[in-house]
Amino acid sequence: MKKKREYQSSELVKSFAKLYGFEDKLLAFEVKDFLHEYLNDGLFQEIESVNLRKKILEIKIKSPLLKNDFRMRKTFFLNKFKEQFPEADFSDLQIL
Repeated sequence: MKKKREYQSSELVKSFAKLYGFEDKLLAFEVKDFLHEYLNDGLFQEIESVNLRKKILEIKIKSPLLKNDFRMRKTFFLNKFKEQFPEADFSDLQIL
């Protein structure tokens, strides 16, 4: 029963997001959650913010080393995000 309630609340949040126009922010939160699962805790702490503006995913990173790693593997991460969120249709990934 709890699973069904979680699903229903998730659908409710998505419908409110669509109604009030903050779908991009909701998707950015989902990408950040994915990064939290994908990276270890130490690396995830270096991610300052994740935003989505006009189909461009922006990831702000504190650490210069991690920022450089993300820039070098930009295509890999963009494809990973597109695979994980096929409905999002990201056009680009910016590492800030």
